[in-house]
Formats: sequence, structure tokens, C-alpha cells
Amino acid sequence: MVSLRGNRIFLAGPLVAVMALAACVGAPDVRRSVPVKRPVAQKPVLTPAPRFADDVSTRQCMADLGAASVQYSALPDRQFDGGCSTLGSVKLIDIGTPVTNLGAMTCPLAKNFAAWARYGVRPAARQILGAEVVKIETMGTYNCRTVNGNGGATGRLSEHAHSNAVDVAAFVLDDGRRIAVRGGWKEGTSSERAFLKTIHNSACKRFATVLSPDYNAAHYDHFHLDMGRGPFCR
Repeated sequence: MVSLRGNRIFLAGPLVAVMALAACVGAPDVRRSVPVKRPVAQKPVLTPAPRFADDVSTRQCMADLGAASVQYSALPDRQFDGGCSTLGSVKLIDIGTPVTNLGAMTCPLAKNFAAWARYGVRPAARQILGAEVVKIETMGTYNCRTVNGNGGATGRLSEHAHSNAVDVAAFVLDDGRRIAVRGGWKEGTSSERAFLKTIHNSACKRFATVLSPDYNAAHYDHFHLDMGRGPFCR
């Protein structure tokens, strides 16, 4: 309702109510005018995963494996109690000849082992034994132990404790024969002895250390091959 009194206009009724409501809505909210203090979010500290092996040389080695058509799986770097480790290591999947008991191997060891099997072992079997190698039997690779296997006086870690060694025990041929280092090294037929001597000499050209039954009694049944200190061939 609008009423006129003199020259003045008076508002009444609903219009007054609307204006009053608008004034109420537009009033400042004291509670919201006070800034709310929130804790400052702390940025997470990102620590890159440690790499212990030489990344450049390891990548090149793995590229060389691929170029040689060797199938493998790259393994994460790991360190264990007692100073043992598997750094820059791979697991060989297919080198062209089945191999038993292979675990973690440093890439250089794996690379040289695959090349030895392809260019040393298989050709020697064909030339000397007149047969193809269909399986290489090993006693394993990584093993967190000392040189003599039981602590000993010095307790020096074996190259096996760094996935840097492999022990080779025997070779199975496609004609059913099994040429084992045990017995075959000294007591095998002339062709078996010649085969084992030939691949032993071939190994000495590829690995830093090669130990045979001629080294000591602990190696009476296998060739120890590693990429550690050397050269040493016995």
C-alpha cells in the first residue's frame, strides 16, 4: 500500500516486508568474514630409488643381450644381510639351449655365459662328440655364502654372493649321453675329456675366473665361472 502525505511517499504493506528482507540478506555475515586458518599441507619428500649398479654399462649390457637374441628378464637391485647383493642382474630365459637352475646373474656374467654356450660349448660338442647339446645343467648362480661355503677363517664372500658366478655340472646331448664334469674330467672317454678340456679353455677366454677339478677338491664336480677378480684359469 502506498500513501501520499504532502510531498512524501510512504511505503507500507508487502513492499516494506520485501525491503526489510533484502536488508537482512545483505547484512554482512560476521562468522564468514573471519578468515579460516588451515594447516599448510606439507609437500612429500620424494627420495629416488637407489641404484647401486652402473646404469649406463648395465643398460648397454642388456642391449647387447637383446642384440644377440637372448631372452632375459631384468631384476631389481637388491642388497641383503651380510653384504650379499644382486645388483645389475638379470634372469636368463632363453639362450638357445635350455639351462637348469639359473637364478640372478650380473648382466656381464649372463652375457658371457650365453656367448660361451653358443660359440664354445655347442660347436665343441658337434666337432668332438658328433652331437648337439640339448641341455646345460648348473648348480645355480646367486648364493649368499663365503668362498668355502661355511664361513671359514676369513669369511670372504664368494662371487656367488653377488650373483656374479655360475657353477656348471654337466651337458646333455641329443643322442642321450650326459657328459658330467664329475668323473668325465679325469675318467671319461678320450672324446669326453677332450670336450670338457676344450670348453674349459674357451671359458678361460670369456670369464675372469674359471675353476675346474684341477683347482681343488671342492670343484671335483663342476666348473666355477665368475666375472670377479682375475684373470685366473685352473
